[in-house]
Amino acid sequence: MVKFKHIVVTGSSGFLGRHLIPILHERYGKERVTGLSSKDYDLMDPVQVRKMFDELQPDVVVHLAAYSGGIGVNRDYPADFYYRNTLLTALVFDEAAKHKVKKLIYTMGGCSYPANATSPIDEGQMWNGFPQLESAGYSVAKKLGIVASQSYRKQYGLNSVVLIPGNMYGEYDNFRNNESHVVPAMIRKYYEAKRDNLEQVVMWGTGSPKRDFVYAGDVAALIPRFIEEYDSSNPVNISTGTEISIHELAEMIKGLIGFEGQIVWDATKPDGQMVKIFDVKKLSSLGMSCLTELKSGIDKTIRWFVKNYETKSDGIRL
Repeated sequence: MVKFKHIVVTGSSGFLGRHLIPILHERYGKERVTGLSSKDYDLMDPVQVRKMFDELQPDVVVHLAAYSGGIGVNRDYPADFYYRNTLLTALVFDEAAKHKVKKLIYTMGGCSYPANATSPIDEGQMWNGFPQLESAGYSVAKKLGIVASQSYRKQYGLNSVVLIPGNMYGEYDNFRNNESHVVPAMIRKYYEAKRDNLEQVVMWGTGSPKRDFVYAGDVAALIPRFIEEYDSSNPVNISTGTEISIHELAEMIKGLIGFEGQIVWDATKPDGQMVKIFDVKKLSSLGMSCLTELKSGIDKTIRWFVKNYETKSDGIRL
């Protein structure tokens, strides 16, 4: 536990970061962990990135900072997603290598897999095609982190690890309209529909796509093990590997919220990839797994959302 003197977490005020920081504090001690947000350093500015490494002198960096959002905002602002995430990836890898960081943990999304990937999607399919068009700007920029990891390992000996969480959900997620992913979007819609006594809720697409989901707290709990135990640029999926249709998910969240109206599916809106289930054999081979059952995790998320919705407290993003 004492081999690492200073762990810096970028994007620590974000979704996964809020889950991760308490875990790192408990494992390594608060004095060894520094959480950063965009208020501390602009990680799209090379001068600021160099300043961050010079001032903090981390020997471990968990690089969570990213510009992310749901399918709608990705479709509308693809250039922003590409440009910002390309800089966030390239600049941090470059300075981490030059400052001789002992370990860099980099996270990316499962949307970077090819649109034609065959489920369950194993890590070997990453370069077999182009990602889904609606989110390609973000997906390709984040995917370059794999190339960065391999390149800086070869040239500089940077020990970096690429983690690919599945469709994460949980407390501290982004619940903003037109920006959120499917689980937080559904939670907010059903909650507000119940509050306003609406007779129906309109959902995007047909409800047919199948996904697997992973509780963000489970992903965060595994990161210390990757800091300590895994030393490869070969990426690792972190998910449950279990499938549920979007229609079934909608009915589950509707029931947990207690909304009694009708679900209307707007088939003019995109479904995205029809089946996206992640292969977790590699994760299992490392002796790791994600244990939170979907209904239990969503129930915890709903309880947190309801508690903080009206007061806008605990950093809820609405």
